[in-house]
Amino acid sequence: MTRLDDLPIRDDLRGKEPYGAPMDPVLVPLNVNENPFPVPAAVVRDMLTELESVLPTLNRYPDREFLELREQLADYLGHGLVRDQLWAANGSNEVIQQLFLAFAGPGRRVLGFPPSYSMHPELARGIGADWVEAPRGQDYELTEQLVVDAITEHKPDVVIICTPNNPTGTATSNDVILAAHDAFDGMVIVDEAYVEFAEVGTPSALDLLPGRPRVVVSRTMSKAFAFAGARLGYFAADAAVVDAVRLVRLPYHLSAVTQVVAKVALRHAPNMLDEVAALRTERDRIASRASELGYRVAPSEANFVLIHGFAAPRQAFEFFLARDILVRDIGIPTALRVSAGTPEQTDAFLDALEDYTKSAAPVPPSEREDTK
Repeated sequence: MTRLDDLPIRDDLRGKEPYGAPMDPVLVPLNVNENPFPVPAAVVRDMLTELESVLPTLNRYPDREFLELREQLADYLGHGLVRDQLWAANGSNEVIQQLFLAFAGPGRRVLGFPPSYSMHPELARGIGADWVEAPRGQDYELTEQLVVDAITEHKPDVVIICTPNNPTGTATSNDVILAAHDAFDGMVIVDEAYVEFAEVGTPSALDLLPGRPRVVVSRTMSKAFAFAGARLGYFAADAAVVDAVRLVRLPYHLSAVTQVVAKVALRHAPNMLDEVAALRTERDRIASRASELGYRVAPSEANFVLIHGFAAPRQAFEFFLARDILVRDIGIPTALRVSAGTPEQTDAFLDALEDYTKSAAPVPPSEREDTK
């Protein structure tokens, strides 16, 4: 059988592993930060009605510029945004890939701040850009000084900041993002995939867009909108950024089916976001009980928590899996990431966590690598 290394693959891709999260069929899936609540029945009915008129026309290419969808995205975001400042693609991964294609690429450098979303370096390397990184500070925070120093040292063409950050849940202030913008003449991409789960009133980087054409805010409908299977990500930026991305996008990249169901979802935005507050409650419940049991939980503004204190994270992962609970081992020493689920799913995880703790006490803070 032919092996991957037998093929004339690019040298910089040799030895790499494709992105992947376990997809085991379990009763309690808490590993990929999905919204566990189904699309509301009234929204499903509306989608089916709209699809009836679209399905017979699938012999034709979709609207290449998806103008109606961009109009609705602008209305949803507010902030004085207009249609020409919005763009969408198949999930925020493709959005960021298109931005990297336009502003990074061979001979250019992308700076990130791990631990953060593991696809960012993969997307950069996939289009031939150099990926460089600088570590986060205490409790995974980013400060103005840390970010400016990293930019000064690495001289990137693109800086990407995830807030709330995946996998830590950490929020980054607009002051830090503004400091990054002012520290160089490249692009600043702010990945706000989880921003709807932040506390109400939390500022968004959308506030920074006026007068700053080098700032881009990426979002997704996969998380808070309970729309992961539809694959719809988008960004807001100066209209010139949209024009730049249009140079590198594939033609007709957003299917007619995706466009129509996304437009229906946006029409029903309040209904689609009904469970966000409940997920904040479940997130906080997980964090509180884990802390009571002796674990350290990183402060989270997302729909998940990063729990430190597992002496052997992989062993703990297998323990939960044996209980039909899937969490995420993201490779951070002593840590597992747990998504907020339904109240029943939270109960199941917390019961399992208590049982695990009885058999393997949390690692004391003085012995944990995350505190050193």
